[in-house]
Amino acid sequence: MTVCLIVFFCLAFVVGIYALSVNGYMVVSTKDRILTPEDSAKLSDVDCILVLGAGVHGTTLSHMLEDRVLTGINLYELGSAPKILMSGDHGQDDYDEVNAMKDYAKDKGVPSEDIFMDHAGFSTYESIYRARDIFQAKKIIIISQKYHLHRALFIADYLGVEAYGVDSQLRPYAADTNIYNSIREFLARNKEFIYVRLNPVPTYLGEAIPISGNGDITNDKEGA
Repeated sequence: MTVCLIVFFCLAFVVGIYALSVNGYMVVSTKDRILTPEDSAKLSDVDCILVLGAGVHGTTLSHMLEDRVLTGINLYELGSAPKILMSGDHGQDDYDEVNAMKDYAKDKGVPSEDIFMDHAGFSTYESIYRARDIFQAKKIIIISQKYHLHRALFIADYLGVEAYGVDSQLRPYAADTNIYNSIREFLARNKEFIYVRLNPVPTYLGEAIPISGNGDITNDKEGA
């Protein structure tokens, strides 16, 4: 029994060091590409602002998602990129992140034709993969909360996309939300470190929809 315990604790120690090292590497290797909104506007030839989806309640954006969309709108108005790509989960008829995101941006004055929707952005990996292959974006600015940006930028590196990030947190979030997100992100970074090397194909691909065109081509509702 003693030998088994020693082996168990040794393995746990090794796994713990590995997990901490992966997280540390992901943060250190990407932190210099997290920019302020003003610095993002100094970039040239950016294809689009990629706003990553999060929870919605019907057509109402969660606070975290509202902050992401507001930050994307701000960058668009600063001239950081000519198009916004709203990428999120629209895998069911009764759950639709991307139309809620686009409608919100339109209500804030962003022209509909400058807003693309990726209805199959089911994960950070799939959103960036599809931004590259479907929307043909080569240089992007990713919008999310800072804790998430490190992983998103790491994924973009492996997919060969030149990417920068802008932190979208505009307000304090509940303490339990912060704890949950920190734990979830710690685990997700370790998963992603291996996952990107497998280079899986997203759930859906399809024909190209160049981000340089008219975003209304991605509309799926009448009168949108």
